Order: sequence, then structure tokens, then C-alpha cells
Amino acid sequence: MYPYFKIDPKIEQAAEQAENLARPFFRRIEETTDWNEQKMLAAFIKNGVSESHFAASTGYGYGDRGRETLDRVFADALGAEDALVRHNFVSGTHALTVALFGVLRPGDTMLSATGIPYDTLRPVIGLTGDGNGSLKEFGIRYEQVDLTPEGKPDYAEIERRVSPKIRMVYIQRSRGYSLRPSLFVEEIGKIAEIAKRRAPGCIVMVDNCYGEFVQRDEPVSHGADLMAGSLIKNPGGGIAPTGGYIAGRKDLVESCAYRLTTPGTGREIGATLGNSRELFMGAFHAPAVTGEALKTAVFTAALFHGFGYEVSPRADEPRADIIQTVMLKDERALIAFCRGVQKGAPVDSFVVPEPWDMPGYDCKVIMAAGAFTLGASIELSADAPLREPYAAWMQGALNYPSGRLGAMLAAQSMLEQGILEL
Repeated sequence: MYPYFKIDPKIEQAAEQAENLARPFFRRIEETTDWNEQKMLAAFIKNGVSESHFAASTGYGYGDRGRETLDRVFADALGAEDALVRHNFVSGTHALTVALFGVLRPGDTMLSATGIPYDTLRPVIGLTGDGNGSLKEFGIRYEQVDLTPEGKPDYAEIERRVSPKIRMVYIQRSRGYSLRPSLFVEEIGKIAEIAKRRAPGCIVMVDNCYGEFVQRDEPVSHGADLMAGSLIKNPGGGIAPTGGYIAGRKDLVESCAYRLTTPGTGREIGATLGNSRELFMGAFHAPAVTGEALKTAVFTAALFHGFGYEVSPRADEPRADIIQTVMLKDERALIAFCRGVQKGAPVDSFVVPEPWDMPGYDCKVIMAAGAFTLGASIELSADAPLREPYAAWMQGALNYPSGRLGAMLAAQSMLEQGILEL
């Protein structure tokens, strides 16, 4: 069945069993994919997307119809009042940073309702680093509510801590480099309800990275005022070469646009430089590609659980994002796993991943990311900090067949290193 790859017959047999186990859950994913792809197509049709919207603009980019239409397509597909979609957001963290600085002012207090945020956002807040340019340096205070021991939002404590002095309640949907469950939009909605009741004027903001199009609704349909993410994750469909988005309430998105460019010009300027076609095409493919990534995650969970490893989520569990965690509990196993995933990449398959001191992280990180777009987490990748419990965070796959092979090659790599016992 796999004539082009060296895979042990026992791994092939385990993969067949895993796929049989996973197949009923694929149907649930396909139903959501169908819903979201219809929603995306309807957004394209409603906004009259045409070839003329793909034309490049230069200089100031005044009157760029493609840029303006892309914003409306994203807003409609995400269920938001407005959206700001730009190729010059350099990362998801950049989009989040623009949103935070766009709506927070000196003297405001930001409350994280999901514990400490992801590593790269901590210097932005001023929790780590030298503080230069951080929210803290601008007089914006930070507080947090830790998660429960089970890794869930502590609703009672959120209720106690939210008061009229809180300007923003911040929610990180995905688990980041932690083992807590990712949040469903319904859980985000419960936090938003508490926040609005306790502090009617507060802004509920969501880091939506890895969560777009995983469910039928997005956080802004469940009480969030603002959300942001990266186009080299789910909403770029594996085609967008870079970029990010901010979506939500119209007045807040406008404030973010003023932060991205300048007060007074906001979204009216910004040349697209020929990127519009890829951003439109990526958005159109995004729900389907997200579905393929979810199938890969379910298969990986079934395969490695069959090998005796703890996985999160399990194959049969509903999912709130595309991330699959495999607890390998050994540094050698983690490195072998990531190197196996790299061997299954269409780009740079010959590269051997090594742990390195990655900017923004407090320990060495290993990353398997043989992608057409550098660092694209919607393409099959696996990465992890080299620290206990030596878990691999795997995500992405432009299509399920190649994603399945990547997971199998991770197992093959572990077998060849004498780590996996069959």
C-alpha cells in the first residue's frame, strides 16, 4: 500500500486499524467542513468577487477594491461586523498585538481568563523580556485568572475577578504549549456572558489561532467583540504566503486599523502588491483544508494511542482546534517523532530538525516544518519545547493522505531509533 516509502508492515497494519477506528469521526468533520465551505462560498458570491479584485496596487494603495472586498468576505465568513485582512501582518502574534494596542489605552486593565498567554505574547504584555514597547511600558495593567486543575476556565473565579475596572477580558482559544484542552466557542460564550454582565463596557477579545472553521461558528458569534489570527494557519488555506486578520465589532476593527497604519488613514491605505489573489484563494480553500488537518489529527490520535501513548484530544473527542498532542515522555522519542514528520514533508524532507534557541521561547524548541510557506502551521508540522513531559504538538496537513503518511513516518522514525516497540 505504501510502495514509495519504507514503512514497517506492523506500522502499516496499525495504521489500517487506526483509520478504521477514525472513520466514523471523519464524517462529523466532513459535515462541519461542508457547512463552512458553503458559508465561505456565500460570502464570495454576496460580495461579488471578480478577477478585477486580484489586481495589484502600489504606493499608498488608495482605492484598492480587492483589499476592501477581501475584508468584507472575511467578515461575512467569520460572522463578524467587520474585518481587517492584510498580508503585512507578519504573524498571528503581530495581529494580536495590533489589536491589543488598537483598543487598549494607558490605565486600562487587561484580564486573561485562560491563564498565562502563549509564549510569544508574553513580551508584548510585558511579562517577559525587557519590557521595551510592551503594554506594561504604556501603563496597561495585566491580571490573569488561572485555569482549573483540569485545564478548564474557572468560571467562578472569572465572575469574582471581572469588575467595571476591567477594560478587556482576553481569551486564548488554543492550548499553546500546554496540555489543557482548547476552548469551544460555547465555552468562550460563557466567559463572554460573565464578562458583559459584570462589566458591560469591557471588550472580550479572543486569540483564535488554530480554531478557525473547526466548528460551525466563530467566537464573535458567541459574544466575543474582537478576534485575531494568522493566515498561515487555518484561514489562509495553505495558499496565503503570509498575513493575518482581525475581525469583530466595526468600531474596534477601525481602531485596530488606525494602529496598523495611522490615525486618520486607517484601512484606506496599504498597497496589496499582488498578494490579493492568493489571499482570496486561500480563504476559499480554508474550510476544506482545515477539515483535512482535522482528519490527520484524528488519525494520529488513533495511531499513537494504539501504540500505547497518551494523546489529547482522543480520536473520539470533539475538537476545538487543529492541534494534536502526543505525550512521548522522552527527549529521544520527541526528536525522533519530529524528524519522522519532516521526512514526510513535500519541501525540505532531507533536512534533519535539531533543537534550537527560538526567539520568544524560554527553552530549546524542535520544529518539523517542511512547508511550501515557511512556518505555516496549516501545513503538516510538529513542534515542541524540549521540556517535560516531552509532548509533540502536531498540526496541519494540506490533504489527509499526506498527513496520514507523515504520522506513519513519525512512528517509523521512532521504530528505527529503537524507541517504539511493536
